[in-house]
Amino acid sequence: MDTLELATASAIVRISPPLGGALTAYTVSGAPILRVTHEAAVAACDVLGTSCYPLVPYSNRIANATLHFAGRAWPLARNFGDSPHSIHGVGWQRAWQVVDATAQHALLALDHDPRRDGAAWPWPFRATLAYRLHEDAGRALLTCTIGLRNAGTEAFQFGLGFHPFFPRRAATTLRFAADDVWRNDATQLPVEKVAIPDAWRFDARRSLDDVVLDNVFTGFGGVATIDDDRATRRLEADRALRFAVVYVPEDGDAFAVEPVTHETDAFNRAAAGARATGMRVLGPGDAFSCTMRIAARALPGITR
Repeated sequence: MDTLELATASAIVRISPPLGGALTAYTVSGAPILRVTHEAAVAACDVLGTSCYPLVPYSNRIANATLHFAGRAWPLARNFGDSPHSIHGVGWQRAWQVVDATAQHALLALDHDPRRDGAAWPWPFRATLAYRLHEDAGRALLTCTIGLRNAGTEAFQFGLGFHPFFPRRAATTLRFAADDVWRNDATQLPVEKVAIPDAWRFDARRSLDDVVLDNVFTGFGGVATIDDDRATRRLEADRALRFAVVYVPEDGDAFAVEPVTHETDAFNRAAAGARATGMRVLGPGDAFSCTMRIAARALPGITR
């Protein structure tokens, strides 16, 4: 499978355009900054096993694979095993085209035509992914920008985001600030927004040992720090990404902090009258983009 590689003196980023435009590695001086993508995942075209993949034109779940917008109900494909919902949009399950690539920059694009696959998304769009790697003040900095342009003649609702996985080690800690969190039903749809309980608070740096989560936090402060005994990491998200889905499975060697533009099932909830869901509408010919940055530094003693 074709892979692009970005590199600086100490950092390497690998990108797989055919595999959902996903990142398959980000290391600094040999230390994994994002989860290592195993060769078996690449061979099996398993984007869920990659280091980070794009969320476009929506994040997380759309309830019962049915989208309500402009007074209509739009059926969508169920694209996630036996889940009754549609999940994560179109981009993660499509091959992307390489528009431009250099030693430290790559630009990918994806054109969606509903005449060929309207069940995935009913409206045409062009999505772009820009990855840039450089070093600044002794740290590596990976900048990821995702863009969306309405290529049709009708407005549609949309959302964007990123799904980075971080290594989960005995020494791993997480810190971020948020205002509230949604409790979910058994199918991971939000049912109640509540004050963040102590068990789910990360205002101060804490271990993940006793944490199990797959929930969306509102009022995300835009910064998360993830540290362990090999590297320090700082995720920075721009102002459009003011929600974060935090996924910490009961076990496993990775977890996710996903900066996104909207709450889970935001479109249907907005159609039912909910406010402040993060839903946006993109008019014909209009475009929107957002950016996530991951700055990282390997700890002393780590070598390539």
